[in-house]
Amino acid sequence: MTSMDNLQRVVQTLRQGGVIACPTEAVWGLSCDPDNDEALAHLMRLKERDPAKGVILVAASIQQFGPWLESLPLALHAPLAASWPGPHTWLVPDNGRSHGLVRGAHQSVALRVTDHPGMRALCEAFGGPLVSTSANRAAEPPAMSADEVRAIFGDELDAMLDGELGGQTRPSTIRDLVTNEVLRA
Repeated sequence: MTSMDNLQRVVQTLRQGGVIACPTEAVWGLSCDPDNDEALAHLMRLKERDPAKGVILVAASIQQFGPWLESLPLALHAPLAASWPGPHTWLVPDNGRSHGLVRGAHQSVALRVTDHPGMRALCEAFGGPLVSTSANRAAEPPAMSADEVRAIFGDELDAMLDGELGGQTRPSTIRDLVTNEVLRA
């Protein structure tokens, strides 16, 4: 369970441009402010991730994604509302709101409304969506515990959110909202 003191420290770290580790539905993840250039660059360096891949944004509610969804046709809102909150990531056409490192080399942005209590509380306390990507170096398996996160990243992270993983056994599905193509089952 996340303590309020820990949550407040982690939110302050995010607001100051830090990169944090946090439990998610299935694996430990790394998060940062999706609008902070330095934080995004630091996260990509930590993961040794190809910036062309982009990252997922998670939110506490569909309302937090308002700026990302404002030009989306209303007919495309139904699948989002039907599957959120939950382990469903949707590739939504980018309307110019997303940072290049969030979007990567894509014309879409990956969005998910989390049902993990700790991540939801974090997004609510932060006041908006956060980057969410697995806590690992590129091509390595994701961390499944706080101890594994520490073993991988040591003191390279700025903070860690207390908590436990959710009940999912694998990462979220990823589906293209326009074509309905499943990219990760």
